[in-house]
Amino acid sequence: MTSNRRTFAIISHPDAGKTTLTEKLLLQGGAIHLAGEVKARGAARRARSDWMKIEQQRGISVTSSVMTFEKEIDGEVITFNLLDTPGHEDFSEDTYRTLTAVDSAIMVIDVAKGIESQTRKLFEVCRLRNVPIITFVNKVDREGRPLFEILDEVADALALDVSPQNAPLGMGGLFTGVLDFETDMVTRPEGGSKEFLGKREPLGDLPEELEEEIELTKIGYPEFDLEAYRNGDLTPVFFGSALKNFGVEELIEAIAKWAPPPRPQPAGEEQISPERDEVTGFIFKVQANMDPNHRDRIAFMRQVSGTFKRGMKLTPSGLGKPIAVHSPILFFAQDREIADTAFAGDIIGIPNHGTLRVGDTLSEKNDVRFTGLPNFAPEILRRVVLADPTKTKQLRKALDDLSEEGVIQVFYPELGAQHIVGVVGQLQLEVLISRMEAEYKVKANLEPSPFATARWVKGDDKAMDEFEKFNRANLARDRDGDLVFMAKSPWDVNYQEEKNPDLTFSATKER
Repeated sequence: MTSNRRTFAIISHPDAGKTTLTEKLLLQGGAIHLAGEVKARGAARRARSDWMKIEQQRGISVTSSVMTFEKEIDGEVITFNLLDTPGHEDFSEDTYRTLTAVDSAIMVIDVAKGIESQTRKLFEVCRLRNVPIITFVNKVDREGRPLFEILDEVADALALDVSPQNAPLGMGGLFTGVLDFETDMVTRPEGGSKEFLGKREPLGDLPEELEEEIELTKIGYPEFDLEAYRNGDLTPVFFGSALKNFGVEELIEAIAKWAPPPRPQPAGEEQISPERDEVTGFIFKVQANMDPNHRDRIAFMRQVSGTFKRGMKLTPSGLGKPIAVHSPILFFAQDREIADTAFAGDIIGIPNHGTLRVGDTLSEKNDVRFTGLPNFAPEILRRVVLADPTKTKQLRKALDDLSEEGVIQVFYPELGAQHIVGVVGQLQLEVLISRMEAEYKVKANLEPSPFATARWVKGDDKAMDEFEKFNRANLARDRDGDLVFMAKSPWDVNYQEEKNPDLTFSATKER
């Protein structure tokens, strides 16, 4: 069953057109029926990948969602699990964790802007995990840079071989369609909106300079090589326009044909194969309050192996005692369906009341631990000050929940009562304040804290006791109770490292 699963994410810089492409892929897959539904309002519209209030106001994706759709390609029904990732760099941690749960990715690039900073960061994460990438150069119906320039930039900036699969005939006002290299057929714009409505025709005569450009694009780059693509050394490139439907169908077919089925996942020294009989999986995301009426929490599990059956007992590594999974959810765009069975590669939503956390491994025998889901040292630290001091308990609950989701990290100082929150980017702080008020009815302000960064400290008991005695004012515990050194500057970190050679000061922590 696993050979017909494709679990992939879309990565891009903000504004490259990721949400539009997501919507068009779902539309092609028959998962939603009207364009525009991904951005629809109201908690009932499950198709939309942007559901949080702040996302609707700002028009950006800040939480990763999952959407499943099926499509028959060459007589085989393929199940696509599409994981949408936040494009905004302030949410890179959430995105990083989402990328641990996929087997391949589509990288969206704006034809006018080329490779932007966030694209490069996300690409590096994919490279760390050898995630194969298909590149989609978007917005060719607008003015953009020459084909060679874009192709060479992808090749140089990301150190990848590029293999163009099609090319736009003209751009912007001169755009007359997209030529597919394999079939030599052209998809043509139609009607007043100049979008692709299904018209394909053989390539006729082209103006000389265009013919030359197409010829050079065809022969100037390596041919597609499946093995090089799956090893993460080559990226096939498709040009198109998500808004006008050009190149979308071709992308779905490329994922079906080339993207790898579920891959083995790292668990310490060993790799867990999707063929293993035992059901195993890991939680890469927890989303609280998806339905404001029910205060629900859904943990997203990437199934790694086995055949999951509804009602099955799985043991979370963080808990040690088995839990029965009675109402696992599959996300078919608008609809949440109760999953009776699920296979390796599938993403299942498990409703729970705070028992499951990001980084937990779930398995039947509790003898597997998946690795590679880190926390990163925060770059911004703020003190949380309550507007109403009687709400301390609600504040603690809100901070614990939101740190469990990975929106923030929370630190409880050894001295002093004020909690400190740590984030990678400014926008996370806005989300924190807005969600605390909307979901927990807690009004709070954030004040500057005296600290600039944090490091997890480990070592033997004697060295730790000595260190704690002298540095109590700069120490805190994270929500797992682990010791954290709160540093006033990077110099501070270096100084303590030199002074305490028996201790390790780490900028990441395995969840």
